[in-house]
Amino acid sequence: MLAGFLKRIMTRNNLRRFIINLLFDVAGSFFFAIGIYNFAANASFAPGGVTGIAFIVRHYTHLPIGTLTLILNIPIILIALKILGKKYLLRTFQTILINTFFLDVISPHFPVYQGEPLLAALFAGALVGLGLAIIYSNKSSTGGSDLVIMSLRKLRPHMSVGQITMFVDGVIVLCGGFVFRQIDAVLYGFIYSAAMILVVDKIMFGFVSGKMAVIVSEKGDLIAELIGKDLDRGSTILHGTGAYSRDQLPVILCACSRSQVPEVRRIVKRIDPDALMIVTSYDEVYGEGFMPIDES
Repeated sequence: MLAGFLKRIMTRNNLRRFIINLLFDVAGSFFFAIGIYNFAANASFAPGGVTGIAFIVRHYTHLPIGTLTLILNIPIILIALKILGKKYLLRTFQTILINTFFLDVISPHFPVYQGEPLLAALFAGALVGLGLAIIYSNKSSTGGSDLVIMSLRKLRPHMSVGQITMFVDGVIVLCGGFVFRQIDAVLYGFIYSAAMILVVDKIMFGFVSGKMAVIVSEKGDLIAELIGKDLDRGSTILHGTGAYSRDQLPVILCACSRSQVPEVRRIVKRIDPDALMIVTSYDEVYGEGFMPIDES
């Protein structure tokens, strides 16, 4: 019976998925652990999230950071189980175990930075951000405040992720200031958080982000044709109605790279100087010519 069960779960696809998950967890946990243990742990500040709580508890107990993080994550996982689902939390728990191993076993073998706390906060945030981006991109997390934020977001959809993150991490960073008894601990904590968020955003969205041009013009067909011919970039023509004039005008929707925006602007100016052109940013675009839609 056991052999049959193992045979069902260890199919070729499942084994391949397990190996890929493991590689992402190992790579992400390596950078995360180096940032936390080798840069942040001795800089006398508490980063945000459950890791920050572990820093505070470690200040009084001297227990390993990874072990404390694992212990703190267990009740959070149990609470979030009904909200986020068993499959996602089992995947997250695997990541947490590997992360704990790297924090308590692998990182101590590397030199610990003993220099300026400001540099420690910046490099810790950058390395942790790199590690989290790798883990997030494989649809997992390091648990902790991530689970709290996602659970609160699901229960309170009117609140943005940024608002929840700022509140949760801000409270922990402020507590670190009281524990370490210096205002610098709070400042370093916020610098760490800013560096981490910046790196995560740039890695996960920076390479695929771009610009969206919305062009309203009587000569929309010609503009769209030239954009396709000169830039080899597709566009979509919508039919718009002026709210005041009630005139029927074509509206061109064109997703392009940042470097292509000046050329789009030149085409619009050449064809219709009176056109309305709005340029905004996007983080992700899925579909033909862009990233494939992945629903797995």
